[in-house]
Amino acid sequence: MRSVSVEDLKPGMILARSIINDDMVVVLSEGTLLTKAHITRLGFLDVPSVYVKDEYELSEAFQNVSAMFNPGTAFVTEYKSVINTARDIFDEASKSGKAPVEKSQTMVHDTLAPMSKQSGAIDYLVEVNHLANDVYNHSVRVSILSGVIAKWMRKSAAETQDIILAGFLHDIGKTKFPERLIDRQVDTLKGEDLDTYMQHTMDGSQILNASPELSEGVKLTALQHHENMDGTGFPFGAAGEDNIHLYARIIALADLYDNITTEREGQRKRTPFEAIDRITADMYTKLDPKVCVPFLTHIKEAFLGSRVMLNNGMLGTIVRYNNDFVSKPLIRVNEDQIIDLNNNTDIKITEYNPK
Repeated sequence: MRSVSVEDLKPGMILARSIINDDMVVVLSEGTLLTKAHITRLGFLDVPSVYVKDEYELSEAFQNVSAMFNPGTAFVTEYKSVINTARDIFDEASKSGKAPVEKSQTMVHDTLAPMSKQSGAIDYLVEVNHLANDVYNHSVRVSILSGVIAKWMRKSAAETQDIILAGFLHDIGKTKFPERLIDRQVDTLKGEDLDTYMQHTMDGSQILNASPELSEGVKLTALQHHENMDGTGFPFGAAGEDNIHLYARIIALADLYDNITTEREGQRKRTPFEAIDRITADMYTKLDPKVCVPFLTHIKEAFLGSRVMLNNGMLGTIVRYNNDFVSKPLIRVNEDQIIDLNNNTDIKITEYNPK
């Protein structure tokens, strides 16, 4: 990548790093193909320079070499490829009103399940959370994370694949959304728009119930992934594990994590640690602790050794957690100083694995 002053930018250049303002709001996301309007906007915001991808980074040779020596790059490449299949599946469902079950099962078996087994899957998902927040990308990310959670819960290979399929198809009802609701966040909706949004669970259930080859868990996940354990969810206000299928409880956690950590232009950039805080707060009310406990245990282990940026401008490394589920990490910022975020509540992590 190379740094280019805004006045020297040209339409068609591709951002190599996301642009975040002083309030941690995402101005433009990594991978954006710059237009004249983007460049004008950056000048208006007094952004002095940005990083763009150079010609070599965009070349096929670079992509092949990177994939060979960097597992994260290989994951991102595979992710971008499978998105095209996911888009085709959702487009077909939108036109036919039926779920392309065989195509979905093949994608899960051949691609999504192996991706979820990779030891660095959690880190790699952070690498792709800026790509898009549309239903295709969201569904793929939720499915991979659901597979990771199933692995951490020690589910069998067959059940894990079914959970991944449930994660991919959980939002199939959104194929019936009107144009105005596509990519809208639920917390911005009111009145008729909110009612229409909530209807996607019923629509998804109707679409999947027409496919007898799908398991009951996959079908119920489309209906129940917005239900809460304390009965405060929708569409029926179901409560407790006897009334909410395990798959739906797993996908609810994966869905929440992805919604918090996905980078959205015009909104504040949030880290996986904010998602962990939210999950910790909700684990005995809206979420299922039987799902949350293995998730929190393993994801904190996955973060050990990772680099982070703090809101005081310091860079550090996560060295350990205290032995409880609500603890925040201890950060080594130099050889002589470790900052315990449990005792320094004014210090927060603003970026995970900063570039």
